[in-house]
Amino acid sequence: MENPKLRSEILAILDANAVTFAGHHHPDDLHDESLHADHVEPFAVVRPSNTRQVSELAALASRHGVPITPRGSGTGLSGAATPVRGGIVLSFSRMNQLLDLDVNDHVAVVQPGLTLRELNEELAPSGLRYPVYPGEISGSIGGNVNTNAGGMRAVRHGVTRQHVLGLELVLIDGTIVRTGAKVMKSSSGYDLTQLVVGSEGTLALVTEVTLRLSPQLAHAATILVPFRDLENVTRVVPSIVASGLEPSILEYLNVLTMSAITNAASLELGVAKEVAEQTAAYLIIMLETRSSEQLDHDIAALAELVEKAEALDVYILSPSAGLQLIEARERVFWVAKASGANEIIDVVVPRSSVSSFLNGADVIAERHGAFISGCGHVGDGNVHLSVFLPDDEKRKVFLHELFSFGIDLGGLISGEHGIGRDKQAPFLALTDPTLLSLQRQIKEVFDPRQLLNPHRLLDDRPLP
Repeated sequence: MENPKLRSEILAILDANAVTFAGHHHPDDLHDESLHADHVEPFAVVRPSNTRQVSELAALASRHGVPITPRGSGTGLSGAATPVRGGIVLSFSRMNQLLDLDVNDHVAVVQPGLTLRELNEELAPSGLRYPVYPGEISGSIGGNVNTNAGGMRAVRHGVTRQHVLGLELVLIDGTIVRTGAKVMKSSSGYDLTQLVVGSEGTLALVTEVTLRLSPQLAHAATILVPFRDLENVTRVVPSIVASGLEPSILEYLNVLTMSAITNAASLELGVAKEVAEQTAAYLIIMLETRSSEQLDHDIAALAELVEKAEALDVYILSPSAGLQLIEARERVFWVAKASGANEIIDVVVPRSSVSSFLNGADVIAERHGAFISGCGHVGDGNVHLSVFLPDDEKRKVFLHELFSFGIDLGGLISGEHGIGRDKQAPFLALTDPTLLSLQRQIKEVFDPRQLLNPHRLLDDRPLP
């Protein structure tokens, strides 16, 4: 793996304290949060501080034919940020600044290494916020862009792509290009901004992001609603969405998942014992408004809707309990991981098909000897399942059938975690070959030598 020329050229671009070479890497730089991340040694982990350095590093990698794996905070779940042996990991941890805030136009320009937590802390005094909330607020903006992250607030605010107005990109040959602008709409040629959003670092390196912001809302309430069965949960969701209440969060958890996350958080929600004993699934609903009077009105309207759908009860949580419950829900991945889950999947289906998908998933799981437990963004049809099936080959067959079933219902393999390496095989097997061919032609234009984040998504070449 030794390459003195490459080493010296990297050190000509970056200070020595911004680079580590093989044998000296920090373990956290060698994986993301995939349950199947490969721990391999890249040639170098580099931490540029500006776009010029990223450009010079990309040009260097292109000259040497060395693959680049872009890395944000490493919070991804699909293996999209795991290194390639002998390659370069390009970490954006030092490019973490809020570059510009326009409070009149509700726009921020940020570097990709800025985390969601850091961004909203800086925005707080302005009365604005970045509303996309994928759960792990230590995740970076660049990582969110590359996976088109969604999260619990997507039912009201949409996913990342709805908030990205423009990008600064570095191409694999070092060329710097800007897409989009600080405007809310455009009909000016191909939308390269949206092409790059969700591309998992395979087309270009994102070095700046122009974001659309939203006003903060001062009044909020979290409502917990237990139901006797999932059918009632999924039946009431369209009514809630159509009511005009515009919930910021509309989540379901089955009773096992609720028990797991509340026990892990030592959280007591005050659900009566006799109600808990009858409950199979919960809805978590957050309402946000500009005034306390409007909030009270919306809570009453929501209570009427869920009671008509045979809710067992309606619990308006205290602000502290509501916050704790949302935080506990956000930690569901870590709870599943600690419980020994072998896979975490995020199939998305039409909202009206969530119940059908979950019922069918139970049947498929029983047939394959798997145990599944779930929750999800029921407001937008994104179902998250923890899969317990240790045998790799059996799990592969089970997941293929499960993904195929979701697609047959009009869905897709991943709603927000991305494909990466973990879902690459079923994605390639179950996607229209014509569509795959078109995507590979796009990849060829951007990266003809397959150096940007190779061996994932569309690139199924064997790992080196």
